Order: sequence, then C-alpha cells, then structure tokens
Amino acid sequence: MTDLSPLHNDVAKLIARCKQDSLRVATAESCTGGLVAGAITELDGASAVFDWGVVTYSNAAKTEMLGVSESLINEHGAVSEQVVMAMAEGALAKSGADIAIAVTGIAGPTGGTDEKPVGLIHFATAAKGKSTQRAAHRFADLGRDSTRFYAVQQAIKMLMQQVAT
Repeated sequence: MTDLSPLHNDVAKLIARCKQDSLRVATAESCTGGLVAGAITELDGASAVFDWGVVTYSNAAKTEMLGVSESLINEHGAVSEQVVMAMAEGALAKSGADIAIAVTGIAGPTGGTDEKPVGLIHFATAAKGKSTQRAAHRFADLGRDSTRFYAVQQAIKMLMQQVAT
C-alpha cells in the first residue's frame, strides 16, 4: 500500500489555495488508481474543493468516461502526452471543476518497453481559460509503490503550479 502521509503538508496547501480562490478540482487517473484523489480527500476541507475523480485504467474507460478518442489511443498509446492531455481536458469538460489533473503511465514492475519503460509517467493539467499543461517524468524503477508515490507527489505539485498562475 502506498503511504501518502508525507504529502499531507503539500495537499493542505493545495486545499487552502483552492479554497482561497474558490477553485474545484477533478482527477482522471490511470496508473495511480485514484491515489491523487485519495491524497486530496484524505484531508479535512477537501469537500470544499474536490469535485470528482475517475480511475480510467482501461482504454475503454478513457474513451467512455473522458471522451478520449479511440483513434488517439491507437495511434499514440494510452501512455502518451496526447492521451494524458485528452484525459485532463475530458475531466475538465465533464466535471464541474475549474481545474483537472490527469495521470497515465507504467508503474511496473511489468509492462515497460524500451520506448516506454517502467517508471514513465505522463501528467497534464487543464483549467478553465488556460492552455493545458503537460509533463512527463521517468522515475527510476524503484518498485510500484515508490513510482506511484512519486507520481502522486508530482501531480499535487502540478496542481499547485496551475492554481498559482
């Protein structure tokens, strides 16, 4: 089980900033399996800022729940900047949130390739009236729990960057 308690301080800052600016957050997660939503909702005050979160582990779920086109997934793969951006934009469009974070990647220990190794995680934030921001990180293959922890940490950081602008 991934221990997210070391992120409580950063999440508390995110919640406070979102409350201050009256912003609501949505999450669309694949490899993190709801851990970003869990990290946010674990703390008091989350109900004031958290709108909804979805775990779209399968390609069909990404298409059905977030509106990610099947052809985009077929062309670039589920672990790609194009798909994570579409996930974030879909979460923003389908939710009542002001900002959405999406995460997709390969947490391991299996599933990696030379082109897309274990530890490759793509992130995107979409916000009303702003361009979608994206990032990719290649975390060392330190095991599934560590990869997912660092992915959640990066997602919280990207949310903070988005609300700070």
